[in-house]
Parts: sequence; C-alpha cells; structure tokens
Amino acid sequence: MKNWRTTCSIFLIYFLFAIMLNSVGTVILQIINNFDLSKPAASVLEACKDLSIAGVSFIAASYLPGIGYRKSMLIALGVMTVACVTMPLLPGFLTVRLFFICVGMSFALVKVSVYSSIGLLTANKKEHAQFMNVLEGIFMVGVLSGYWLFSAFIDSSDMKSSSWLNVYWVLAGLSALIFGLLYGAELDESEARPTTHEGQQPGFFLMLSLMAKPAVYIFLISAFLSVLIEQGVTSWLPTFNNEILKLPLAMSVQVTSILAASTAIGRIGFGVLLKKINWYFLLNGCVLAMGAMVLLTLPATRGMIAGQVSGWVDAPWAAFIFPLIGLFMAPVYPVINSLILSALPKYQHSAMTGLIVIFSALGGTTGSLITGFTFSHLSGQTAFYLTLVPLTIILIALYFFKNELERHHMSQAVEA
Repeated sequence: MKNWRTTCSIFLIYFLFAIMLNSVGTVILQIINNFDLSKPAASVLEACKDLSIAGVSFIAASYLPGIGYRKSMLIALGVMTVACVTMPLLPGFLTVRLFFICVGMSFALVKVSVYSSIGLLTANKKEHAQFMNVLEGIFMVGVLSGYWLFSAFIDSSDMKSSSWLNVYWVLAGLSALIFGLLYGAELDESEARPTTHEGQQPGFFLMLSLMAKPAVYIFLISAFLSVLIEQGVTSWLPTFNNEILKLPLAMSVQVTSILAASTAIGRIGFGVLLKKINWYFLLNGCVLAMGAMVLLTLPATRGMIAGQVSGWVDAPWAAFIFPLIGLFMAPVYPVINSLILSALPKYQHSAMTGLIVIFSALGGTTGSLITGFTFSHLSGQTAFYLTLVPLTIILIALYFFKNELERHHMSQAVEA
C-alpha cells in the first residue's frame, strides 16, 4: 500500500492525542478529589488545552508548510513524550495545567499537519471524505480506549489516591513508539507548497481572506457549535455520572466510554451511509435525533440516591442510553470539515485547517466552561439541557452552508 507507513503513523498519532485530549473529563474528576478543587477551578483545564491550540494554530497555519508536516508531527510527539513523563514525577495542579498546555500546543501542530496531509494522500473528494471519517472514527476509538486505560489506574476505594498518574508512563511509551514509526516514514509535500501569487500570502492573511467567504464563516459557526456540544458533554459526563447518577468513581469513567464507542461507530458507519444519502439530510437527521435524546433521557436522571449503584447490573438505564447521543453527534464535525476542505485548492488547506483548529478549540473551551458553570450553580441536568440551543443554531447554519457550497460549485463549473 502506497504511503502505508505515513497513513499508519497519522492514525496512531490521532489515536494517542484522542486519549490525552479527552482525558480532561477524567482528570477533572480526579483533581477535584486529589487537590480539593471547585468545579469552576477544575474547568480551567479545558481552557489550558483549547486556548493553547488556538494560539499555536495561528503560527502553525503560517509556517508549517515551510517547516514540513512530517517534521511538525515529530516535534509534537517529542514534546508529549516529555510532558507525559513529567506528570507522575512532579504531581500537582500546576503540572496538570502545564501538561494540557503542552497537549494543546502539540495538537495544534498535529491537526494542521494531519488535515493538510489528507489532501496529499487522497486522490478525490470521495476518498478525502472517507479518510476523514475513518480518521475521526479512530480518534473516537482512542477516546474509548482512554476511558478504560485511565479507569484501570484509578483506585475507587481511595478518592485521594494518586495511582491514576501512572497511566502517563504508558502514554509516554506509546508516544515514543509512534515517533519511531513516523521518523522512518516519507510524505511528498510538494503539492502543499503555493505556486500562485495568492498562495504566497502569509498564512495569517490567507486565513483572513478565507473568512471573507460566506461558505467559510458559516462553516466556522457550525464547527464551533458542534465542538461546543461535544466537549461540553464529554468533559463533564464522568462528573455527571458520579454526582447525578451516583455511580462509583471508576465506573463513572468506564460508563463514559459508551459515548466514545457510539461516536466511533457513528463516524465509521455514517461514512458508509454518505455514499447513499445526501450529507445535508443525513446531518439534519442526526441533529434532530440528538435533541430528541436529550429531551427523552435527562428527565430519568433525577432523584438518584447515593449508594444504590454498586456495579453495571444495578445502574440506571439513563447511564447507558444518554451516552448513545454520540452515535448521532459523530458525523457532523468530520463531514462539514471534509466538505469545506474539498471545496478549496490544496495550498489553502493549511490556512483553512488553522481556522478549523482555532474555532474548534474556542468551541471546546466555551462548551466546557459553560457546562461547568451551569453544573456548579444550577444542576447537571440543566447543563445538558442547554445543548438544545446550539443544536437549533446548527440546523439553521447547515441550511445556509448547503446553499453556499452549491453556489461555490456552480461558480467553479462556470469558470471551467
């Protein structure tokens, strides 16, 4: 298989960063117990991660084509290997915050590099969309694996135990192994280098020029809101399971893996359905289904009594049904990303990916902070009910996004 080593490396990198990025919910639960932190204070971890992603993305979009996508991914893996080793050696809230800053900075390099490389590894729009869905599906497999990996190191009998920090030795080893695999891989990046006067703009100015296009800014609204919902639910579901559904500590993390599993199945499964169903109707159906699940399952989460649940058998049905929202949440983000990237020339992919990463990071931070604030001052149910607001806006944005893409394709056909 052509470029098999590069492709394998990209999938493994995404798998690794899925574990680390989406460990925020688990880490929030642990540091609240370990360091006696409030929920609003713990929610700053999402900002540490996402704001560093947004900040580095400005630089990444401008300079990565010159540095090289492969080299940038190697730098990110090196940084994360060191950061993972530091966590168990220097435990503390400051170390945790610095760790997620490193995660965010490294992921900015990785995501811009990976998304820009997809166009170099695929031949057409169909292959691009399939690669994107498989990539995001593997990302969710990593999220799923992360919940079980972390829960294996959590001591449910001692809420103050720091044994969970030993998981970072495993992550450091995995990061080092992927570094070795990618180091021996090759990637032809010649097509990513600009060949026109427009393409010679600095990445920052190219991003600004892209934002002037209606299809792009409507897309960015959709991407921002989809990540806002996804991160708000993902980051706080372990705490929701523990405090609202009264599940044991380790089980609260394990049950959250259902969300990751359903999202992984959804991204890979809907990737197949896209061959037969128009993307617009598919995504609208998914958004409506998400809203229905919120309205149907959250009422059943009220009135839980501590100590009633000792294991999977006596857990409330809502603990298993609500995380299935991931099945319908799954295709929205990768599909709209693929649509906007496929509509642009390859030399613009780095700048467009920079915008994707920035707005996704801001959406993730906003979602986690709003959910954490609402969870702390009102209730966990109210925090998740609020997802109905961005879901409604996404439905409206998708309509205008479809119209702008159709107008863009028509103008391309006329020019051709």
